[in-house]
This record gives sequence, C-alpha cells and structure tokens, in this order.
Amino acid sequence: MEPEEELHEDQWWIASLGDALVWARMRIFDSGVAEVFNAEGDVLRYDDEDAARMALLDAEFRAFDGLDDDDATVLGFELDSIEPPDAENDDELLPLMTEKLSMRH
Repeated sequence: MEPEEELHEDQWWIASLGDALVWARMRIFDSGVAEVFNAEGDVLRYDDEDAARMALLDAEFRAFDGLDDDDATVLGFELDSIEPPDAENDDELLPLMTEKLSMRH
C-alpha cells in the first residue's frame, strides 16, 4: 500500500472456472482509486470503484458479499463452505487466489 493513500475498503469477488474458484480482491482507497489484485498476481489500477466493478463483471466475477445460496450453487459450491483467502501479504495470498472445488454430490 502506498503511504499517501489510506485504505478504505477491501471487497472480495469470485468466479467459477471449470472445477476451480478464482478470487479477486478489489481495494478501494480514500482517493476513490480502486485496485484489483487477481489470481495471476497482477494489480490492476482503475480511476474509481465503478470502473473496477465493471471490469470484474465483464470477466464474469461476482461480488462475494452479494451471493446467496442459489448463487453459490450455480457457481458450484455451498456458500457456508467457502470464505475469501487470507494472508499477511500479497505474495502469500497469491497461491490462495485459486481454489479447487471438491466434487461433493
């Protein structure tokens, strides 16, 4: 995080790709600038939250906090069995950004 920008909010986004879940973290700064950290380890910078949100939606990501049980079923998991990855820094977070779905039926 750059010292001149205070962190405002982190939002987690999720997409289903085959038998894997792929996470993206949108970080919104007080300045209004938004950054998306993706599963490839890239940090994509956007002028504002709306631009970042549109890019994530275009890539077929869904906001994790907005999911309900039906949404989770469509994505291939049970909502209460999944939570966003957590790590001390982005280097440790990167390998957790893609999660293999266990096929439980």
